[in-house]
Amino acid sequence: MRVSDCVGCKLFPCADVKQACYSIPDVDINPHNIPIAMIAEAAPANPADYYYAAGDPLFQQTTVLAFNDAGVAVSNVREILDLGVYLTTAVKRGKTGYGIKTATIQECATILDQELALFPNLKVLMLMGDVAIKALNHMARQNGEKRVIPAGSTYKIRDQAYYYRGKRVFPSYLQAGPSFFMEKSKRKTIAEDIAAALNLVK
Repeated sequence: MRVSDCVGCKLFPCADVKQACYSIPDVDINPHNIPIAMIAEAAPANPADYYYAAGDPLFQQTTVLAFNDAGVAVSNVREILDLGVYLTTAVKRGKTGYGIKTATIQECATILDQELALFPNLKVLMLMGDVAIKALNHMARQNGEKRVIPAGSTYKIRDQAYYYRGKRVFPSYLQAGPSFFMEKSKRKTIAEDIAAALNLVK
């Protein structure tokens, strides 16, 4: 299955993101072999930095480091996929400013919901940052359920166990992008969450 052939945005209604940076994972994978989805914030401003871009893109670099921090010896996105971890973003286009409007997150959450439905054996959702948390909470409300992750700082809420439709949900910090290099304390937390997620699906 190639994910980009199955889901996508057709109307592009959101004004606070760059349409030229639109990115849906263009990767061919067996959906039955994916128990973990790691959901970051937004597509990068430069498509060459996206997980599945050619060469050694920035999102690959920082995500590989995050897995290495967790004691997992990987060197590229393909090896992460081989572990059963699917990498995507909550918002499918690059940001035009620092933040992302709630309406944009909600619009892209519809795509994310369809995207995650492609993977019948998902057991864990890793929410890498506030945007991914907001997207999942909106998905839950749209599906007639309560919000999954409560309001509050991630460091205050992350030690509790959360579930969405039988899947364990980890609220964590952003691992994709340049900020990862500077966030030493958050890197430790991300590494702990990756290790815990992988342990759940062993």
